[in-house]
Amino acid sequence: MITIWVPKRLVEIDLLNVAARSGPQLVQVCEDSYARRLQYAAQKVRQSGAKIIMLTGPSASGKTTTAHKLAAALTEMGTPAQVISLDNFFRGSQYYPRMPDGTLDYEHPDTLDMPLIRQCLQELSQTDKTVLPIYDFVREERSEQTEAIDLAGGVCIVEGIHALNPMLTSLVPSGHVYRIYAGLREEYCQEGRRLINTQNIRLCRRVLRDAAARGRSPEQTLAMWDRVLDGETRYIKGFKNTADFLLDTAFSYELGIIAGLLPEVGRRMSPDSRYTEMWDEAARRFEHVQPLDRQLIPPGAMLREFYAGVGGDGSKV
Repeated sequence: MITIWVPKRLVEIDLLNVAARSGPQLVQVCEDSYARRLQYAAQKVRQSGAKIIMLTGPSASGKTTTAHKLAAALTEMGTPAQVISLDNFFRGSQYYPRMPDGTLDYEHPDTLDMPLIRQCLQELSQTDKTVLPIYDFVREERSEQTEAIDLAGGVCIVEGIHALNPMLTSLVPSGHVYRIYAGLREEYCQEGRRLINTQNIRLCRRVLRDAAARGRSPEQTLAMWDRVLDGETRYIKGFKNTADFLLDTAFSYELGIIAGLLPEVGRRMSPDSRYTEMWDEAARRFEHVQPLDRQLIPPGAMLREFYAGVGGDGSKV
């Protein structure tokens, strides 16, 4: 069960708008809070004595950047840390399971080479060393290249949507494993009525990141969203309560960044798109939020994973 639990906060949008009048100060407060959360997580990892840190979270929760920032925090404390992405264990598109309608199930655990993951984690647990595969995302197949890794007495942070699945660590002694679930723990209301939840924020993160970093139109991301959520329900949330630590990846000032970017992104959608209504409904939730300039996001901030490459028109910059 989760030993370090963070209850969700419900924040009034009007109060947030007052704070947003001093944009730089609000940003600094939020960034300092996230840094303290990372420091606390790093301390708990060190206290656990584990060398295999399994970190997961739902789509657009910031788990990848958080994993690297946690590794940096651990290293600064004197514990060498390296990040291993489960994405490199993809088997290849020809092996992916299919949904009942015949489409590929990209969220299924069988997209990963489970036996190889278990072998690598067992070797790291026993010897600190292993050889990792490298996945070629352009060709959608495993590369002939590999990566040798040596923990050198430190720890590894294994990040990916299936990281808390016990199948991955079945060959590792339980005392060698520490589990972290990264997720947003702040939602927003107006006059006491919940208006913006964590799922709304994650959708906006995903749409804006995919447009800038992956060249996807809003329609392409929206078309996948229901299946992403279904995959989270089937393969991620069931293991949430097995985590040792719940790491909050919410930033109050992010609402203002989203509010400033959504209108132009919406204008890029085709008027007759089947997803226009879905997008408009999501965007309306931010109508009462005071916009903030994305340039306020500090260099190296976690939110740059989602917004650093987004221009005012929602395009890549």
